[in-house]
Amino acid sequence: MLHLRLITPAEQTDEVVRLIEDTVGTTHLAVIPGAAREPAGDLVMCDVAREAGDMLIAGLRRLGLDDAGSIAVENIDLSLSRRADKAEEDAPGEGADAVLWEGLTEATHEESTLSVTYVAFITLATMIAACGVVLDNAILIVGAMAVGPEFGPLAGICTAMVRRRPRLALRSLTALLVGFAAAMAVTVGFSLFMDAVGLFHRSALEGKRPNTAFVYAPDAFSFIVALLAGVAGTLSLTSAKSGALVGVAISVTTVPAAANAAVALAYGDMSQTLGSTDQLLLNLLGIILAGTLTLLTQQFLWNRRQQRP
Repeated sequence: MLHLRLITPAEQTDEVVRLIEDTVGTTHLAVIPGAAREPAGDLVMCDVAREAGDMLIAGLRRLGLDDAGSIAVENIDLSLSRRADKAEEDAPGEGADAVLWEGLTEATHEESTLSVTYVAFITLATMIAACGVVLDNAILIVGAMAVGPEFGPLAGICTAMVRRRPRLALRSLTALLVGFAAAMAVTVGFSLFMDAVGLFHRSALEGKRPNTAFVYAPDAFSFIVALLAGVAGTLSLTSAKSGALVGVAISVTTVPAAANAAVALAYGDMSQTLGSTDQLLLNLLGIILAGTLTLLTQQFLWNRRQQRP
């Protein structure tokens, strides 16, 4: 279930209440006249089944409530109510399959914003991965994958393509490209520093690396894994039951490939630099392709389910 807390101008309250009452899957409607001060208006609260939430939120936005008032949405972890159970039974579809498009757009908007924190995380992840490739340490590689925040902009691009939001696409692409460029540039400097103090050695990079050689040797499995990870990551963002995003993060070699390219570039090893860059681009392409197709499939299936009597 979702809990909606709305601030409505007094002249719109009746219209908002009618919309809520006409939406299948809503319950626990409460109206407190004149309770809101900023912006001034009435406070309207209700609970709605997750599978009916996107339709109700879209209707509220059509009324202009996001401009004239406020729409706040919260997940309800526990609701002990027969009316809530009845609302979920009446709403079409299953809550776990429902996609809250407005929520997804907002979440990916925040996750794909180029910020100091985002750049710091992706830079730190790339530097950790640089240590991993030089030491041929798979644990450091996995740790770097988990730290990397790059799935946010990738999900933003997928969402923007499906929802036709060019500004979100530009924001996400900017965060992705600038983030990786900054991370790789800092990692080149970091590698040179570590070499100067005797902690990195070119021989370690160019020697046998059975645990990390895959980051600069892309093959068919690289693209297949990226496709599968793109599907899993998208489902983890849209589903109410999945918490698999960390697992997705450690299944693709975006950050380690960028790190290996940076270290190889610092040593002038263009073969590994190009191989790692190919690995990076292959993974990014696979995730974006799979994520977009997953969202399109979810949209198609949900629309068909909504049209059934």
